[in-house]
Amino acid sequence: MSASLNKVMLIGNTGDDVKVHYFEGGNCVGRFPLATNETYTNKNGERVTTTEWHNIVVNNKAAEICEKYLKKGDRVYIEGKIRNRKWTDDKGVERYSTEILCREFVFLGSRNEEIPVGRGTASGIQADARTQPESQGFDGENEDDLPF
Repeated sequence: MSASLNKVMLIGNTGDDVKVHYFEGGNCVGRFPLATNETYTNKNGERVTTTEWHNIVVNNKAAEICEKYLKKGDRVYIEGKIRNRKWTDDKGVERYSTEILCREFVFLGSRNEEIPVGRGTASGIQADARTQPESQGFDGENEDDLPF
């Protein structure tokens, strides 16, 4: 049997506030759109930007954290997996959607800068980046010592 991998990493801006739906028993799911942009120069020398929209899904504690801190326009790193969903709508029509099931996230900042700079997982925030040492072994000054 061959191994497989379903992993997605995105950095983009939220297209709306996080919408959370609560279920009986206390579980919840949060959803929000994420825009990623790609800029390139076309054959006429013009700079062109294309935007891809991704449907992000977060569960339980992560959904509550994202709802509290992420607002429309905020920049965030998302790591997760692709999930395709099929359902029947109110009119009996089969519908499909592709979602990114978020397993980890990192808040990269917001326009109002009230967002904590931290890393989160499906179970919640692991650490606030402001509490971590600023240097992680590379200060950017002596590039000759890099192993690559």
